[in-house]
This record gives sequence, structure tokens and C-alpha cells, in this order.
Amino acid sequence: MAFWQLRFTVVAAFLAASFAFSAALAADTKRVLLLHSFGRDFKPWSEYARSIRTELDRQSPWKLEFLEHSLSSALSDDENPEGPFVEYLRTLFVKRPPDLIVSFGAPAAAFVQRRRQQLFATTPMVFTAVEQRRIQHSSLTDNDAVVAVAHDFPAIIENILRVLPDTKTVAVVIGESPNEKFWLGEMHRGFAPFADRISFIWYNDRPFVEILKHAGALPPHTAIYWHGMSLDAAGVVHEGETALSRLYATANAPIFTFDGSFFGREIVGGPMHSVLNLSRQTAAAAVRILGGEKAGELKIPASKFATPIFDWRQLQRWGISESRLPAGSEIMFRSPTVWEQYRAYILAVIAAILIQSALIFWLFYEQRRRQRAEILARNTMSELTQVNRMATVGQLSASIAHEVRQPLAGILANAQASLRWLEKANVEEVREGLKGIVSDGHRAGDIITNLRAMFKSDVQEKTRVDINKVVLSVLALARIDLHKHEIELQTQLDDRIPEILANQVQLQQVILNLVMNAIESMSSSQTRVLRIKTALSQTNTVHVSIEDTGMGIKESDLARLFQPMFTTKERGMGMGLSICHSIIETHGGRISASPRANGGSIFQFELPTVASKIKQPELV
Repeated sequence: MAFWQLRFTVVAAFLAASFAFSAALAADTKRVLLLHSFGRDFKPWSEYARSIRTELDRQSPWKLEFLEHSLSSALSDDENPEGPFVEYLRTLFVKRPPDLIVSFGAPAAAFVQRRRQQLFATTPMVFTAVEQRRIQHSSLTDNDAVVAVAHDFPAIIENILRVLPDTKTVAVVIGESPNEKFWLGEMHRGFAPFADRISFIWYNDRPFVEILKHAGALPPHTAIYWHGMSLDAAGVVHEGETALSRLYATANAPIFTFDGSFFGREIVGGPMHSVLNLSRQTAAAAVRILGGEKAGELKIPASKFATPIFDWRQLQRWGISESRLPAGSEIMFRSPTVWEQYRAYILAVIAAILIQSALIFWLFYEQRRRQRAEILARNTMSELTQVNRMATVGQLSASIAHEVRQPLAGILANAQASLRWLEKANVEEVREGLKGIVSDGHRAGDIITNLRAMFKSDVQEKTRVDINKVVLSVLALARIDLHKHEIELQTQLDDRIPEILANQVQLQQVILNLVMNAIESMSSSQTRVLRIKTALSQTNTVHVSIEDTGMGIKESDLARLFQPMFTTKERGMGMGLSICHSIIETHGGRISASPRANGGSIFQFELPTVASKIKQPELV
């Protein structure tokens, strides 16, 4: 039993707390009555109402309860329907009056001022979205605040003439409601200073259907001023944006207006009232009043036209240059340019093009640099080849001198013998002596020719060459060095080897370099044997090997043996074997070195034969 009593107590406490919270929440909620002039969808007041309500929600620290009602009787001059409407509002709010009343437009303001004593005489009131001339300032009470605007009709015509200086006619669109009749008179006075410059067409006394027909056939250099169309001359009510949209679809002239609530599609633009600015002022005044300030103490000056704004689309349609717009004007709805729409893509493409261009430039630069390097390398190699050739020939000077001295000695001996045989009239002996002279002369000439070829630096021509003859010619040059160093020469030349296509002088240089290296390597050896072999390999290539019994080659040096500037000699340049490697590769061959099993080294190279070079394209 105690448990159920405890449970009932908890539930009761919870309900009491909930009711107390609801009551506190109701006390914190502010009730705001929004009173519309014609209805919730009549421009321009409908736009101000929506914007002010949004601003109130944003600025208010309290929760707001909005109650909206419309003064439908404002479309007529008859005030009799106001009585029932007043009684309806009094009955609706008899128990709990609103905390604040906000009226939109001149008709609502006039209604409230007429019925102020009957409708919530002590409830604070804010008149907004109303022109200052429509407020009866003498009838304002201490509970009334005004957030008004100030129309400037001359500024509207000046704007039209500024952006369209050839304008000759302005057609004025306005309705026949009481409020619109008031502004018709005000516009006649405001436009009067321009009567000598332009003519005016007034549409207030025409049904809207007739207005549309006439607006579609306006003369050139005509502009349309839209003030509003709540009730036309035929008694037809026009709500929302329908009337302006129909006029825009039919008219053949640009449309201007006084209020920013109409701006956004049909209107060209210019100085107009700002919906947002007035909404913020109204919401700020309402929050101050709800916070306890006296409404009558708020003195807010009437808002004038805001900074001119223009619709870029209408400027394009009517050919209006942006240079004609007032200073400081803002252009809205501008279509983004290709750059603005695709800036990221354009930048990416430009970046890609620049990168590709840089890569292409770099590739061209590297290609030219490589070409220059190759030319320089070829020139350097050619110079080094010549230096190497001269150095080699310098080393063989003794052999050369001996080789030349022998045929010269033979020529001298044969000449002296021939002279003696002539004295004895021995014709056969003289003939043999002269033949010897000729033979020795040819031999000396060949030696000189070979020497000249060895010294030439531009030898590039390739001919059919017998590799065995090249080997023998080199051995003839090196014979003295072989004899001086007591080196045993062993040759094994295959006489079946076919001719190869090569540069004879360059091959002589290769073989001579390898032979001289072998001689120098064996200078300190006990056993000195130089073995030279030529053979035709199974791959139809000529194989040449030069084997010595000298110092040999270290395993660690094999990989660098043919690299430039590498040498194992104390005074070597390190270019001889590198030049040999380059020459053999130029001839399409291969050169290699390896240590000999019993000490010494083996250098060998292979060169393609003429037949293999001819058949090679067929294999491809």
C-alpha cells in the first residue's frame, strides 16, 4: 500500500511541475498581431511581412506567437465593413490582448488610427512598410512607433533618363484602390518638373486587360513605371506577382519601380526601398518595445531609397551600358563568365599545358645538350684516339726506323751491285738487282703509307679487310720490341676467315694497343710468350685473341678495365683500352678480357663478317 501511495505522489508532483513549466513558458511567449492592408499576398506589403517576421524570430530573445489578420475592406472606399471586423478582433483578444501590433502598409495604418480607441488602446503599435505621408502624425499616441519610408518620385524619373537618355515617354501603371488614388495625385506632383522633357501615359483609369494590350504596342523610347496594381479600373483584384509577370510578358519597354520587393525578374532596377533594411529596423524597434521601452519614445527617421541595384539580365535585354549606371550601383544576377564558371578547370588545363610545355622544353633542352655532349664526346674520342695513335707510334719509332732502314739498305746494296754488273755487262744480274730495288722501294712506300694513315685524325672510311693481314702488319711494326724483350711469338691464323667490313687503320690501332700492352706486361716475367689467334666462330663472326704470360689482371679490375681514365700503369693515361672498346663497338663487335689460368691475361674481340652484315636485315 505504501508503494502505491509513493507512486501516486511522484506522478502528482510530475504533473504539477509540468503545469508550472507550461505556465512559465506561456508567460515568456510574446503574442504579436500582424495586420495586413489588403491580404497576405498583396505586394509590396507581403514581402515586408515575410521579411519582418523572419527578422523578429532572429532578433527576439523570447518565443514569439504570430497572429495574422487582413483588412479586406481597404480595397473599397466604404468604411462600413470595418465595424464587424473591429468587433471580431475585440472578441478574439478579449481575454488575452496581444503584446504588440504590427501593421503593414498605409491602409492598415489608417484603419488602426481610426479605430485606436476601440482596438487595444494601450497595446503598443508599430506602423511599418508605410510611406511617411500616409501617417497621421497628429493622431499618434504614446503607444505608437513608426518605421516609415520616404518616396522620391523625381529620383525615379532621373534614374530612367540616366540609364535611357533617349526616353521620350513614361507609362505609369497604378490601380484604382483608395491608397493608389492617393499616390496618383502625389505622382502627378512629383513628375511635374519633367513635363517639358517627357510625356506621361497614365493607366489608372483602364482595366488591366487593356493596359496589357496598350503596353505591348508602346512607341520607341518609352519606359514603364510600375507603382502597383491592387485593384484595376474594372474592379478586378490583383494579388501577388501575377499582374507584374503578365505585364513583363507583354510589354515592349523596360520596367522600373520604387520598391525592392518587386525586384528580381521583371524590373531593370535603380534607387529603390530595401526590404531587408526596413525589416531589420522594424524588428529592432519591436524587440525594444517587447522588452519594455515606450513605443512613442522611439523616433526612427523615414528610410530613403537604398543604393541603386540593377538586374544584369535586364541591362542585357534592353542594351543598357553599365557605364550609364549611377556611381556605386550594384549589379545583381550577373551570368557568370566562362572564366567564373570553369575557373578551376581552366586553371587545371593551363597548369597542365604549362607543365607539358616545360617538360617538352626540358626534353628539347636535354636532347640538344645530349647531342652537344655526343658531338663533344666524339670529338674528344677522336682527339684521344689520335693522341693514343701518336703515342703508340712514338713507342714504335725504333721498329719503324729499322723497318725503313732495311729496304733502304737493300736498295743501296742492289744499286751498287747493279753498277758493278753493268761494268761487266752482266745483264741478267743487273735485271735482278733492279727488281730488288723496286721491291724494296715498294716495301718502304708501304711503311710510309701505313705511318701516314696512323697519324691521320679523320680516318672513318670502312673497306673490305683481311683480318690476318692486319695482324701481320701490326706484328711487323712490333717485331723489334718483341726481339728486344726476348718475347716468343706464336701465331695461329685461320686462313679460311672471310673478309670483314672495317676501317683498317682503326683495327691496326686496336691490335697494336693490345700487343704493346702485352709486351709491357711481360717485361718483368720469366716466361714471355705472346700468342695471337684468329678463327671463324659458329656465329659467323671473326674471333681474335691476344694471350700473354705477363702480370695478369686482378678480378676487381675486370669491371672497370675498359672505362675511361682507368689504368694500372704508373704513367698511363687510362684511355688506350677505352679507345679500343669504342672502336670495336663502332664496328658492331665486342671486346673482353679475362685472366689466364697460369698467369697472364687474354684479350679477345669479335667482329661480324661481310656476309653476316648483308644477311642481317633478312633475319629481321
